[in-house]
Amino acid sequence: MKRGITFVALMAWLGVAVYYFFQYALRSAPSVMMPQLTDAFSVDALGVSAIVGMFYYGYSPFSLVAGTTLDRFGAKRVIPVGAALVGIGALMFGSGNIVAANVGRFFQGAGGAFALVGAIYLINKNFPASMAASLIGATQMFGMAGGSAGQFCVGPMIKRGLPWERFWIYAGLVGLAVAGLLLIFLPKEEPGPTNGTDGFASAFTSLKKVFLNPQSILCGLISGLLFIPTTILAMTWGVRFLQEGRGREYDSAVMMAAMVPIGWMIGCPLLGFISDRLGRRKPIIFGGTLVLLAVLAWILYGASEIFRGPAVGILMGIGSGAAMIPYSVIKEANPPELGGSATGVINFLNFTFSAVLGPVFGSRLVQMSEGAETLTLEHYQAGFKPLLYGIVLVLILTYFLKETGPAAHKT
Repeated sequence: MKRGITFVALMAWLGVAVYYFFQYALRSAPSVMMPQLTDAFSVDALGVSAIVGMFYYGYSPFSLVAGTTLDRFGAKRVIPVGAALVGIGALMFGSGNIVAANVGRFFQGAGGAFALVGAIYLINKNFPASMAASLIGATQMFGMAGGSAGQFCVGPMIKRGLPWERFWIYAGLVGLAVAGLLLIFLPKEEPGPTNGTDGFASAFTSLKKVFLNPQSILCGLISGLLFIPTTILAMTWGVRFLQEGRGREYDSAVMMAAMVPIGWMIGCPLLGFISDRLGRRKPIIFGGTLVLLAVLAWILYGASEIFRGPAVGILMGIGSGAAMIPYSVIKEANPPELGGSATGVINFLNFTFSAVLGPVFGSRLVQMSEGAETLTLEHYQAGFKPLLYGIVLVLILTYFLKETGPAAHKT
C-alpha cells in the first residue's frame, strides 16, 4: 500500500517535471534559429532538419531504456544521468561542429526520454492511484509549457542578438546543474528485484511482459491516434494550412496554431483531474475523443466565418489531452513493479506512431498537390481525412479497453 503524500515526494515529482519543461524547451528551440544553424553547419534547411531530427532517434528507444532502468535502479540513480545527457548534448550541439551536433542532438533525445518516464514513475510509486491521472496531466502541462517557451522565449533572445551557440552553451550548463540538483534531492530507493537474472535479461523480461499484455498495445494505439492530430496537423502543417487553406495572414496563423499546445496545457491536467474525481478512465477518453473528432472535422470542413479564432485551437488541444489518460491505464493494467517499463512502452509506441506517420502524411500532401507550390483547402481536406478515421478508431479501441480506475475496483 502506498504511503500518504509527503513533501519529499511532491518536491521530487516537481523537480523532474521542471526537468521535463527544460528538455521540451530544448526540443523546440532549433525552430527559431534555423537560418543561423544553416549558416553555421553549411547545410541547407533539409540538412539542418536532419541534424535536429536526431533528437527523436534517441528519444524513442531510450523511452524503453528509461522505463526498465527506473524499475531496476530507482529514480535517484537514473534520472540525473538523463539530465546530464541532455546537458552534455546541448554543449556538443553548441560546438558548431556538425558531427558533434548530430551526436549532441541524439544525446538530448536519449536523456530527454528520462524526464516524462521518470516523472510518471515517481507518480506511480509515491502517490495514490486516485491522483495519478491528475499528476500525469500536470506533468504534460509542464512539457507543453516548455515547448512554448522554447519558441516564444528563445526566439526573442536570438532576434535581439544572442549568438545561437552561446544559447546552447548556457543551456548545457543549466542541464548539468539540473542533473546535480536531481542527484542531491531525489530520495534514495532500494534496487528493484531481478529474479536472479542479470540486468539485460531482467529488462528484457519486464518489457516482454508489458508488450505481451494486449491492454498495453491498446493504450499505445489510443494515445498515439489522439496525439497525431496535434503533432502532424497542428504543430507541423498548422501554420501553412491556415495560410493556404483558410487564407490567414502569417502572424495570425502562427498565433492560432500556437493555441493547440495551450489547449493541451489546459486539457491534460483538467481531464486527469476529472478522471481521478470520477475514479474512471474510459469515460474521459470517450469524451475527449468526441471533442477532438468534432473540432477536427470542423477545422477541415466547417465554415470558418461561423466559429473561428483561438477557441478552435484551444478546444482541439483540450480534446487531444485525453491522450495522456492511457498513461494511467497502462500502469494500472500491468504489475506495480513494472510501472516504469509500462510508461516507457507507451511513450515508445506513442512517439513511434507519430514519427512513422508524419512523413506519410507529408508525402500524401505532396503527391496530391502534383508539384504545385501552394496547396488548396481541398488538398488539405483529402490529405488529413484519415486523421478523422483514426479518431473514430479510438472510439472502437476504447470499447475494448478495460476500466482500471479506482472506482472499478470498488464495484
